[in-house]
Amino acid sequence: MAFHFFLPLLSVLLAAWTTFVVAQDGSDIKAIPLRTHSLQQPYLDSDLQSRWFDFGGSTVIRADQYIRLTSQHPSQAGWIFSRVPLTATNWEIEVEFAIHGTGNLFGDGMAMWLTKDRAQQGTVFGMQDRFEGLGLFFDTYKNNRPGVVFPYIMAMVGDGQTSYDQANDGKANELAGCSVRGVRNADYPTKAKITYFQDKQLTVDVMYKKEDEWTRCFEVPNVKLPAVTYLGFSAETGELSDNHDIIRVETKNLYSPSGSTNTGAAGSKDYSRGKGRPSKPASSGGSWFWFFMRFVIFGLVVAGAYVGWTVYRARQRDRF
Repeated sequence: MAFHFFLPLLSVLLAAWTTFVVAQDGSDIKAIPLRTHSLQQPYLDSDLQSRWFDFGGSTVIRADQYIRLTSQHPSQAGWIFSRVPLTATNWEIEVEFAIHGTGNLFGDGMAMWLTKDRAQQGTVFGMQDRFEGLGLFFDTYKNNRPGVVFPYIMAMVGDGQTSYDQANDGKANELAGCSVRGVRNADYPTKAKITYFQDKQLTVDVMYKKEDEWTRCFEVPNVKLPAVTYLGFSAETGELSDNHDIIRVETKNLYSPSGSTNTGAAGSKDYSRGKGRPSKPASSGGSWFWFFMRFVIFGLVVAGAYVGWTVYRARQRDRF
C-alpha cells in the first residue's frame, strides 16, 4: 500500500522537477498569432478589400499567389500598411517575400516598416523620409557603399527628424545590417524573421541560402521603438526595376507566463547571451535560492523512492 502511495508522489515530484528545469532554461516564451497584422492567401475579403490592411501605389494583389508591390517596370512605387497599430511590447514578424526579375541590372529594393505614421508615400523605398520607428531595407542596388556586397539588408531607427542617407545607401543611418547575396531569384522561398523585445533587443534572421535554414543577420541590444507603430511594406523602382512580392506575413505577440522576457527569445534558449550583448549576471541570492530548491526537490525524490522500496521489501518478507 505504501509503495502505491509513494509511486504517484514520485511521478508528481519528477514532473515538478521537469517543469522547473524548463522554466529555468528560459524556454517558456509563448506566442499568440495576431490576425490583425498577418497576411496570407487570398489576402482579400469577398468584397475585394482587406479588413486589416490598406494598399496603394503600384501594388497589385493576385489572390492565389502574391502581393506585388512593384512589377519589373521603371518608376514604380507600391505599399501595403496595417490599418490598426501594433501595440504588442514583444513581437515576432516572419515575412515570406520574393525579389526577382530578368537581366543583370535591377533595383531599387523593398522595405519593411514599423513606424508611428502609416502609408505616407515618399522617397525612401516608396515611403516618406524622416520617419519615426523602424525601417528595414532590402536594398538591391548599390549606389555608394565600398566594401559592401549587395543585395544588403539594413536597419535604421528613425527619430522623425533625420533623413535617410540615400546617396550612400543609408551608411550614416545604419543600426546594423548584413549582405544577402543570393536572395534575388532564389530557387526556394526566401524569408525574414524579425524579433523584438521592448527596449532590450532587436534580432533579424534570414532564410535565403537553403530552404528551412535560418541565417542570423544581426542582433542589437537596447533598441527602443515607439510603443505604438503601424506595420507596412513598400518597394520602389527607378530606371532599373524588379518584381518585389510579399507572399505571407505572420505576426505573433510574444510573452512569458512567468512575467519575464529577459531571456529566451523565440528560436533561442538564451537571447541575453547573443552577439553584442553581455550576459546579465544573476543575483547571488536568487542563485542560492534556486540551488537550494533543486537540492530539496532532488532529496524528496530520493527519499520517497527509498521509503517506498523499503516498505515494499518489508511487506514481501512478511508475506512469507
